[in-house]
Amino acid sequence: MSLPASLIGVQPKFETKGLKAGFKSTWVLNGIDIKIPPNRVTAVMGPSGCGKTTFVRCLNRLHELTPGAVVEGEALLDGEDIYDRNTDPVAVRRRIGMVFQKPNPFPTMSIYHNVVAGLALNGERNKKKLDHAAEQSLRGAYLWDEVKDKLTDSGASLSGGQQQRLCIARALAVEPEVILMDEPCSALDPTATAKIEELITQLKKDYTIIIVTHNMQQASRVADYTTFFYLGKMIEFGETADLFENPKEELTERYITGKFG
Repeated sequence: MSLPASLIGVQPKFETKGLKAGFKSTWVLNGIDIKIPPNRVTAVMGPSGCGKTTFVRCLNRLHELTPGAVVEGEALLDGEDIYDRNTDPVAVRRRIGMVFQKPNPFPTMSIYHNVVAGLALNGERNKKKLDHAAEQSLRGAYLWDEVKDKLTDSGASLSGGQQQRLCIARALAVEPEVILMDEPCSALDPTATAKIEELITQLKKDYTIIIVTHNMQQASRVADYTTFFYLGKMIEFGETADLFENPKEELTERYITGKFG
């Protein structure tokens, strides 16, 4: 599959080569080759069951935590294979944050401790450093002004949209390089969705973002590049506007025009 002209000569932040993943004898992904550019938003789009979530879970080695999971091929972060036998998966997950479909703040923790949970787990005990990380991460998630006076309240006390931004702040606190988002707005109302989309646009200045979405309008609003998956294969990858306005593959065109999906 040819590379979009705008990416020729660009060193990818992430690259997969022949990536296959599944469970025991059943493959969910069948040989994905893609180059993800740095400091851009790349959307992964396709019908239910096409392998979108499995793909992003492979990119920070979460897939392997499921019993019976198998992975083959390469996933290169800055040219280094994250599946190399000498690579620590915990170190990989520090560099590659994940935001899930449903907001999942730790319900027994305060807003503050939700944000710094990853740092504390990694052994950080310096209160000044934790305080700084909490404020900076909440500011980065556009949430500081809304919660600065109630940091001791439970994270579960926030609205759905605020909870999702809290989860994004939690991901930012460990200073990742890549942020994976698996349908982060599917459980949110239009107002909360708009805030998350605005946040995604701002975050790409400092992070490489990969977002799974079933919402074509969302992909067109936030993504610089979009890839279309179908039955575990990558059918097409290109600049978002080009893919929607002039798809090269018939399957992509049929999906975009609503003929299946």
